[in-house]
Amino acid sequence: MRDCNQGRLRKQIRFLRRQFLQDGELPFSEVLSEQMVKQALIAAGVVWNERIYTPVVTLWVFLGQVLSADHSCRAAVARLIAHRISRGLRPCSPETGAYCQARKRLPEKFFSMVSCMVGRALDDKVDPKWLWNGRRVYMFDGTVVRMPDTAANLKSYTKTPNQKPGLGFPIARLGAIISLSCGSILDVGFRSYSGKGQGESNLLRQMWDLFSPGDVLLGDRLMCSWREMVMLNQRGVHSVTRLCRRTADFRRGKRLGKGDHIVYWPKPYHRTADKEEYKALPDYLAVRETRVRVEQRGFRTKTIIVVTTLLDAEQTTKEDLGDLHLARWNIELDFRSIKSTLQMHDLRCKSPELMRKEVWTHVLAYNLIRTIIAQAASKHDREPRSISFKGTVQTLEAFQPIIAIQGKHNSEFRMLLYQQLLDVIAVHQVADRLNRFEPRLLKRRPKHYAFLRKPRDVVKRHMAKGAKEI
Repeated sequence: MRDCNQGRLRKQIRFLRRQFLQDGELPFSEVLSEQMVKQALIAAGVVWNERIYTPVVTLWVFLGQVLSADHSCRAAVARLIAHRISRGLRPCSPETGAYCQARKRLPEKFFSMVSCMVGRALDDKVDPKWLWNGRRVYMFDGTVVRMPDTAANLKSYTKTPNQKPGLGFPIARLGAIISLSCGSILDVGFRSYSGKGQGESNLLRQMWDLFSPGDVLLGDRLMCSWREMVMLNQRGVHSVTRLCRRTADFRRGKRLGKGDHIVYWPKPYHRTADKEEYKALPDYLAVRETRVRVEQRGFRTKTIIVVTTLLDAEQTTKEDLGDLHLARWNIELDFRSIKSTLQMHDLRCKSPELMRKEVWTHVLAYNLIRTIIAQAASKHDREPRSISFKGTVQTLEAFQPIIAIQGKHNSEFRMLLYQQLLDVIAVHQVADRLNRFEPRLLKRRPKHYAFLRKPRDVVKRHMAKGAKEI
């Protein structure tokens, strides 16, 4: 990094921090620090010349692009032009080529490091009152995203196996580790949608080095795997999941209470596992199986079996495990926030590397919004999960024009603006929607357009020949 860039870089980082309330004496104001951005730039080996699209400016424009309802590069460059004019600077070219080239120049490692560091810094600073029984709980699950149907994307990411050639879109499988206490994303893994070794279990093994002894992993039924539970247990990480592919017999094992016992699962045979690694695993795993009754007014009572390696019934009661398993639904809501609210379900970039950069920028934007939610929750003595994510995005978008020019004002005015923003965000709480159910029916009728069942070029040739039916 050149010394002549230091002053300009520091000024740009300060502006980026102020956009997401990383200024002044607010709580969590050091989640996105200047040192963090510099560390990511050095680790990624980024060197740049004095130009308009420096790494921090490119990151800021990219963040604005994913947060805006209009995801186009043209709109992103237009916002940069408006910002430069408001600060008395010469406007840049409205053409999008320079901005797109700047995104290509920045390594993917820079985007991933900043995104993960922000998420982990927020999780490290959470209020102890937000933890579950004094423990840090992390949720893991997988989801998919679609990308443009280009040759480069198809080379790295496949379509669904039953898709005909020329139809559909490439799909990437993502696995994410998310903090239950504050909702921040700590890491994301990428895999193709189908193929050997592309499952969610492989994604988890790719990322579980970030866990510390004493942490708890909360997963779905897919995580009820002997091998994963043993390897996590050897790291001092406990797992909580739902019983799958096994039958619980509460007449056996060490009885802890009604519908609560400890049993020993023998090591199963794995045909595809590494022989030396598999041989080193223990012959048995001590597992606690707990029967939990889910009672919902107006519905039939359901019974589920929760499986965990938390064996102490006095420290972790049966009711604690039931409540924790129900909290797993938060990861589905978090995926909805980043895919629907931030519109990450359908990506726009036409190459695999740029697609991954787009995902990491969405993750960074998501983590920064979660930081603002944590600030509002800390100020008003609430839990971050009780504050609406979409309400925060809407409020931040409304305040952005004022925040963008608040650099002209003194620090006292900025702090007053921040406090008022946090007060508005704290009002938008997630409603208590117990016993809520809706019919899966649409009131508005869809447009009467047929599906594209042949490659587009084939259909266009038929249309050029005057074919009425495609």
